[in-house]
Amino acid sequence: MNIHLFKGTGKLTGLLLRQQRFKILIWLLGLILITLSVATAYPDMYTDEKSKQAFSLTMDNPAMVAMLGSGYEGQDYLNSIGTLFAHEMLLFTAIAVAIMSILLVGRSTRADEEDGRTEMIHALPVGRLSYVSAAIIILIAVNVVLTLLIGLGLSVLGIEGINPESSFLYGAILGATGLVFGGFTAIFAQLAETSRGTTMLSFAVLIVAYLIRAVGDVSNESISLFSPLGWTVRTDVFAEDDWWSVFLSLVLSGVIIIIVFYLKSIRDLGSGFIPARGGRKYASSFLQTPIGLTLRLQLTNIISWGIGLFALGAAFGSILGDLETYFADIEFMQAFLTEEQGYTMTEQFIVLLMAIMSLIGTIPAVMTVLKLKGEENKNRTEYLYSRALSRTRLLGGYFLLAIVVSIMMQLLTAIGLWSAAATVMEEGLTLGTIFKSAFIYLPAMWVVVGLAVLMIGLIPKATGFVWFYVVYGFVVIYLNGILDFPEWVNNLSVYEHIPQIPVEEMDFMKITVLIIIAVILTFAGFLGYNRRDIEG
Repeated sequence: MNIHLFKGTGKLTGLLLRQQRFKILIWLLGLILITLSVATAYPDMYTDEKSKQAFSLTMDNPAMVAMLGSGYEGQDYLNSIGTLFAHEMLLFTAIAVAIMSILLVGRSTRADEEDGRTEMIHALPVGRLSYVSAAIIILIAVNVVLTLLIGLGLSVLGIEGINPESSFLYGAILGATGLVFGGFTAIFAQLAETSRGTTMLSFAVLIVAYLIRAVGDVSNESISLFSPLGWTVRTDVFAEDDWWSVFLSLVLSGVIIIIVFYLKSIRDLGSGFIPARGGRKYASSFLQTPIGLTLRLQLTNIISWGIGLFALGAAFGSILGDLETYFADIEFMQAFLTEEQGYTMTEQFIVLLMAIMSLIGTIPAVMTVLKLKGEENKNRTEYLYSRALSRTRLLGGYFLLAIVVSIMMQLLTAIGLWSAAATVMEEGLTLGTIFKSAFIYLPAMWVVVGLAVLMIGLIPKATGFVWFYVVYGFVVIYLNGILDFPEWVNNLSVYEHIPQIPVEEMDFMKITVLIIIAVILTFAGFLGYNRRDIEG
């Protein structure tokens, strides 16, 4: 390959790094601090053989295998605290690293090209492949730094069974996973014509990879090998320390990068190999309204998220039939799981599952309303406001659509879970129970949507804080039992104020307060948006 194609890569790498430095720093600090904090909590949580055996039995049931991946042999849990930590943390951390890589590459490739930055750069004496090369170099550098810092951090904690080799393997698994999904994003940046299409396809691959791994881990492990996330959970880190998945991920990443360079070298700037579908010659009356245009622009994204959440709900519902059977004859587990007397294991699992699924369902709702800020950044709202259109009406269209999306996501999650569970359970959960456990989270989701409206109206440059809050909600829900956060830390997440149906009774006061908070945030956001200057 001609070396002139890469001319200027070094300077462009510095430019892109400067552009993304704050996001990279926040991602790295968050991932590293959470990983090390959680690891230090495990020795105090599992202090004897009985607690480790309980963990082993809990994680070996089909529901937890589908959620967290296949685990270790029972003796491995007794020999090393690291195995307990890895089984509960590795997969979700790898998914977080994949998301980081997807967003990083998507922003540095197709999004910059769509915004016209790449065209300006190519007007200078730089190579055809220099921009994408710089993006890939940053991707590699970020994941290498993550690998080294997590490996070093874990190795110096002095925890039983967490030795230097295992620690760096743990970090390498995360880094390799990030490279794979970042590489896929770079490919989709060549295939799709828009940044939205690039991101959508990348997240679709991540969701499909998770589903393939979940189905394979429960039914046939050979199926899991078709998913990069299936490789992630099969390294026996902190036990046998198998490096094969890391090497395989690196080989796949190398192949992907070669493909990316080839596709970029034969593609015209601004085009994609998957052409955008042509629209109608004349717009319908609905499309000419603000909400109609908003829906048309985001329809593909909404449908994709809906299908993904329905599939996730169905995947977890399909293994609920084995949950009660698994624990029915294990006296040890019956004695150990006494926290929620009077409720089945399935009902207790639904509480955690619905909290996590609701957080995932919040993402497309927030994306819907934040799309307005993206349009503003690209100077598109100026064209709309040149017509007889009020700011309240335009923002109202995005807000209303976000509310509808939140309801639709919870509906599809509930239907997917119930329809699959009904086919595998003799006495399945009623449709009403599942709907209540799903829809009870709507007020919390609306508070987050209201927060997004508030940021758009008052502090438009800080809209990224909304994503930080969503991640914070997941950390509190998933890690509170491990890290034992102070009560005030839990209370900062609106999801912690939702009654855990069906385990808890309905609390109308909490729900009413959350709805009022959502209304106040939304009203303040509308007020601020009508008063502030429109930014370019």
